[in-house]
Amino acid sequence: MIDPLLSASRLASAGLEAQSVRMRVVSENLANAQSTGATPGADPYSRKTVTFQAALDRAAGIASVRLREIGTDKTPFRTEHDPANPAADENGNVKLPNVNMLVEMADMREANRSYEANLQVIKQARAMVASVIDLLKS
Repeated sequence: MIDPLLSASRLASAGLEAQSVRMRVVSENLANAQSTGATPGADPYSRKTVTFQAALDRAAGIASVRLREIGTDKTPFRTEHDPANPAADENGNVKLPNVNMLVEMADMREANRSYEANLQVIKQARAMVASVIDLLKS
């Protein structure tokens, strides 16, 4: 009875870790949404992406999730005409990051909800283990 609950906790723990990484990357994207290049014509901050993959937890005998890679988005940079900007090229155009605030906020909300769901699984599993132990005591 307790082994399936521990497996559920391990799986939820892997989910917590994955969503934590995802929230960190989204936070970094949001923090750098206006970061231009350091020199005229230089590339600005490039949006980071997170990729996960299925993994087998051999100790628990369950399918799990793990980080595959943190990559960069290949979407073209936006440009804006701002000759006064130190990062402007010879035509007065500034490359802006390929970060879309709406997409990042949606990703953050989804990662947060997934994190909370995994946390709830762990809380429920702990409560069930405690109930089993109480039953065994009596």
